[in-house]
Amino acid sequence: MSNRIAFLGCGSMNEAIMGGLLAAGTSPTDVVATVRRADHAAELAERHGVTAIAGEEEPDNNKLAAKGSNVVILGVKPVGIANLAREIGSVLGPDTIVVSVAAAVSIAQLEAALPEGQPVIRTMPNTPARLGRGVVSVSPGTHCTPQQLQLTKDILSAAGTVVEIPEEQVDALSAISGSGPAYAFYLAEAMAAAGSELGLDPELSLLLARETVAGAGFMLAEPGANPTALRRAVTSPNGTTERAIAAFDDAGLPGIIAEGARAAAARAAEITRQLG
Repeated sequence: MSNRIAFLGCGSMNEAIMGGLLAAGTSPTDVVATVRRADHAAELAERHGVTAIAGEEEPDNNKLAAKGSNVVILGVKPVGIANLAREIGSVLGPDTIVVSVAAAVSIAQLEAALPEGQPVIRTMPNTPARLGRGVVSVSPGTHCTPQQLQLTKDILSAAGTVVEIPEEQVDALSAISGSGPAYAFYLAEAMAAAGSELGLDPELSLLLARETVAGAGFMLAEPGANPTALRRAVTSPNGTTERAIAAFDDAGLPGIIAEGARAAAARAAEITRQLG
């Protein structure tokens, strides 16, 4: 039996999850999406084959998509999540699972905006979900049954690795996996710039950085891969890589990365307080 899935708001994160689901075999006929603009709706329909409803053409697009859906995934900006939940509350079935992918919106805030007893799951995905290589955390709400949680895990598993965590760990997780792809891209940017400074053609340097970071990612994705062991395997004693790693350590790079992660987690907690 199929499950109708509604993606309310289809920005980069919700489209990434939707793309992963469709690539894994979910039928486009089981998916409906809402966006603001008609041209965006047309693009989604053409790109993915799903039904997409534009708010500028149908003001009740979110209600139309949510009604009759088994799972509703809220993908608007955090500041709009509570209003969206209130907007669709009257058309939700009592067993409809409401999933939020919005950073910093707590389960309590979401439940307060929905009908009493509505099953809620808070998630934190990342953008590699578009390729089926994402990480998606799930944290069940007060009224979510084990069966509903498992159904949501099964749906989200098409987008990548699903991990269940208590809600109090979401900010820490978002600082690592949620923001983490940007850290990897930032590293690739820095490597490309360094290559150019060393005299490489800028386009060649970018190619080298891009393919090296991507290739290292594939190695990390192998079963049982350990980043420390992989690094040591490349780092020959008294070799060039050892000298580079020593320079990174002398510059305090591990501490810098930890500081960045703490800043990301602190900002997520700050946004939650502001939304509350």
